[in-house]
Amino acid sequence: MRAALDEARFAVDSGDVPVGAVVINLSGEVIGRGHNRREADMDPTAHAELIALRQAAAGLGSWRLEGCTLVVTLEPCTMCAGALVLSRAVRLVFGAHDAKAGAVGSLWDVVRDRRLNHRPEVVAGVLAGESGELLRTFFAGRRAP
Repeated sequence: MRAALDEARFAVDSGDVPVGAVVINLSGEVIGRGHNRREADMDPTAHAELIALRQAAAGLGSWRLEGCTLVVTLEPCTMCAGALVLSRAVRLVFGAHDAKAGAVGSLWDVVRDRRLNHRPEVVAGVLAGESGELLRTFFAGRRAP
């Protein structure tokens, strides 16, 4: 999670919401990294999770991320939760819950939907305080006069 938090801090530099993600293989190596780049790339799909998943898949030479874990600082949205399921990653670890757009238990629960053919394990709340504080600080700076 510390590596994902480091990625989240990079997002702030480009004016993006500080969300960071890493993909870890079975050996514990980081094989994909990403941070939000929606503003920097002018791309609504440039979420940290998608960038990290794409990088991991490219490195493995396969879209199947079997045995891999996605670690992200904020509960994934529906798009990212869907991508995680489709990637076949075995685990999701996330920090802060997202009451407004979270799709791993807060608003929806995409990854645990029994109708889907793959359901990764979920570990929630890892370093949630640090992840949440990074977001609160970012948005407080945006709202300041």
